[in-house]
Amino acid sequence: MQQDARTDWDARIARRSDEDRAFAFPELDPPKEVSAVGGIGQVTIDWSPVDGAVGYLILRGTGERGPLEPVDHHSGDVLSVPAPPYVDTTVTPGTPYRYAVASVPEVTVHGKPSHTVGAVPLVADGTVPAVAVTVDVVAEGTELHRPWEPMIGSERLSQLLCTDRTGGHEIGTELEDALRRMRNELGVRAVRAHAIFHDDTHVVDGSSYDFSVVDAIYDKLLGIGLRPVVELGFMPRELASDPTRTVFEYGAIISPPASYDAWHDLVRALVQHLVDRYGLDEVLTWDFEVWNEANLEVFWSGTKTEWLQLYDVTAAAVKSVDPRLAVGGPASAAAGWVDDLLIHAKRYGTPVDFISTHTYGSPPLDVRASLERHGYGDARILWTEWGVTPRHFNPINDSLFAGIFLLRGMRSAAGRIEALSYWVASDHFEELGRPPRFLHGGFGLQTVGGVAKPRYHALTLLSRLGPDELPVTLSGDGAGSLVEAWASRDRDRIAVLLWNLTLDQSKADGAAELSRNVRLQLPGIDPSWEATATTLAIGIGDLATAAAGLPDWPTDDQLRDLKEQTKLVSTPLELHDATVELTLPMPSAVLVELRPRRG
Repeated sequence: MQQDARTDWDARIARRSDEDRAFAFPELDPPKEVSAVGGIGQVTIDWSPVDGAVGYLILRGTGERGPLEPVDHHSGDVLSVPAPPYVDTTVTPGTPYRYAVASVPEVTVHGKPSHTVGAVPLVADGTVPAVAVTVDVVAEGTELHRPWEPMIGSERLSQLLCTDRTGGHEIGTELEDALRRMRNELGVRAVRAHAIFHDDTHVVDGSSYDFSVVDAIYDKLLGIGLRPVVELGFMPRELASDPTRTVFEYGAIISPPASYDAWHDLVRALVQHLVDRYGLDEVLTWDFEVWNEANLEVFWSGTKTEWLQLYDVTAAAVKSVDPRLAVGGPASAAAGWVDDLLIHAKRYGTPVDFISTHTYGSPPLDVRASLERHGYGDARILWTEWGVTPRHFNPINDSLFAGIFLLRGMRSAAGRIEALSYWVASDHFEELGRPPRFLHGGFGLQTVGGVAKPRYHALTLLSRLGPDELPVTLSGDGAGSLVEAWASRDRDRIAVLLWNLTLDQSKADGAAELSRNVRLQLPGIDPSWEATATTLAIGIGDLATAAAGLPDWPTDDQLRDLKEQTKLVSTPLELHDATVELTLPMPSAVLVELRPRRG
């Protein structure tokens, strides 16, 4: 693109009117109905939904007129939540609190708070509060949506070709094994990763292109049975306006291109090459995502205007190969720039086939409201990164809490977004350097050495839900906010997944006052059926507890022992009068399965 054309383009974007801004971020009314109910160790806040809200911010104060501040559940990221109810466990039992709820039209702004309501969290009296869960096992049921299956995150896929070793384990071989396991055991269909244009793929060769390394990567991935989500980035050194601007230990270049025409030609050449090699029918099932988290300076050294230009040029390049190919973004951190991209695309006619964004520490927001506001209601929503924390080397990544958090997020996402992609499949991950020890708070669902962490086990429990979702009702202290349930049917099997979790990460190691006795009622169940329980709890399926005291890098024998000690095991349950009695500590989960008695 010539400099005068680029200057004109910048000027057009800069003229975005105040009217556009008002349309992007409407003033939303607060919820009309708000309630707060105190229970043992918690307060549950509920409210009526507001049209146009992508989420809600929970505000809290003490005293009659004290200021209201957002409730911080220590996620390190967005504090807004997509829907009611919300359980506040950052409270002091016996203390009166005032709560209000504000509607969030876009992640950076919120409306006026609702009227306040009061509640007092109760002091534990030595008894375990009860929650009743009733499943309608004879209902017709509806499709059970599975947002974990479309996609998983990974370290850059060039590492599939890496023969280096970490902790004595070959990186490429184990990363391939981890991805194959995601496909074969959990039904995952695609992988999203950074840096297909990094220096180690050598795509620019003088005045021509060389996609032989990309071919080797994608051949291997497709051989596993997975397809790529092609994140178009980072910037090849030969095209970068400033190759000294980098991120990660491996030096990915984050600058805009020196020439947008050259970037367009590279993207078009790659997409055409992929179509030629793998066939149009195959590549039409892939998604092409523009860059990664350009709303953070650490990932994009240019301006928002320059990134919008990059999006336009990239979308045009992809669509020039075939207009049916899917392109989208903004692949943003903390749900940012969604409205900015949609406003821009609406004004200039730029295609947006899907919206992608990221968040950590909370269930994903309901950005469908933004899409509908701007006339993109039919676009798909892909959360291409999500997890319990945005911080690598954080012990919570290895914790049991993180596994139960995954259950809560997937249940929240089901039926309203197309993909919720956990970041990432394996601890063979080196954005901040290769793993320094076996358990190091890595993002991976599986360790170096291939041991499943609680988050992997959580996905295993989800994968055992049947295809038909059954109605569930809950009542009691923390019902629907602390304790949740997801029930399903699969021919001659009923599966009910129950869990107990607060988003409050200060309670990640557990909190006795938040334990609940659960009465699972299944009216209409055949009394001759047998019941089993598969439990995920501190000390059960809990790698961090099992690995305590081991050396930085366990031996092969120790790894085998860990796999055996932490595998999921089903045990018999007593079914009496169509009822099962359980105790759920916080955090924990139990998959209850009922089927005809054998023999």
